[in-house]
Amino acid sequence: MKFKSILIALVFISIAVCGQESEEREAKEKRRPPVFREVSNKDVVVSVFPDAVKVEKVNDYWYSILKADNSCIGFAMSSMPYCLDVKGYNNTTPVMIITDKSWLIKKVAILSNWETLSYVRRLDKKGFFNLWVGKTLKEAIGIKPDGYTGATLTAIAVSKNVDFLLKKGSKKLPKSTN
Repeated sequence: MKFKSILIALVFISIAVCGQESEEREAKEKRRPPVFREVSNKDVVVSVFPDAVKVEKVNDYWYSILKADNSCIGFAMSSMPYCLDVKGYNNTTPVMIITDKSWLIKKVAILSNWETLSYVRRLDKKGFFNLWVGKTLKEAIGIKPDGYTGATLTAIAVSKNVDFLLKKGSKKLPKSTN
């Protein structure tokens, strides 16, 4: 019986120590100065359309994604420089939305930012950026993400950027798809 009591006490102590270490690790991460993480717009586009060779500005919000023969394979829009007042935990959280030629969303990605990488990864792992994927622009406008513990400010800021692009971009669709 004594052994069982000691074992239970040790389990509680180890749980408390692990919890304290986790809290200390999170506090240390919060104290670290933010690091700028550069994200290549080209890499984001090529991750969806590997045969893309260039993008051309079509209007205020949209860019055509082109192959080597100048045929359009999709479209992209970026919240830079429009959403500079939308801040996440550390600073701005610009996004890019990529669609195919029928306006079906293929990808939502955060661009160069100051957000804590582990929090952005947590959002990605939980499927946050995929909430809009596979939806038309109209369908995507109605999506309201749930809260994301530990990355709430980043999630809210990204959502505001996406919402801005969907509302503005859907009103100014490019006229020609080559």
